[in-house]
Amino acid sequence: QVQLVESGGGLVQAGGSLRLSCAASGRTFSPVAIAWFRQAPGKEREFVAAITWRGGNTYYADAKKGRFTISRDNANNTIDLQMNSLKPENTSVYYCAAARRPGILQVRGTYDSWGQGTQVTVSS
Repeated sequence: QVQLVESGGGLVQAGGSLRLSCAASGRTFSPVAIAWFRQAPGKEREFVAAITWRGGNTYYADAKKGRFTISRDNANNTIDLQMNSLKPENTSVYYCAAARRPGILQVRGTYDSWGQGTQVTVSS
């Protein structure tokens, strides 16, 4: 069983930055990939970024390229999401997710463990 705990959310002004962190624990934590998704009120949960656990290959939603950076620390089982130049439309609950098996990284169904989420609010 994998547990994922997100932290680092909060209120920030437009143009500001936040760094989200996901701490993973479990007896056998060895995912294929870790991702960040987000969900705004009344909307579907959508892909933000993913990173493969062994190779460190990164993938981003098109709109996030250049502003968001995903990284991992294999030794400490943490996954971070650095978010720069934030916009009010980035306001969402951000979720960390882990995939045990290969799949399409941008698809929610690929992931079988989820955190509880952390709220990010960007004011204009």
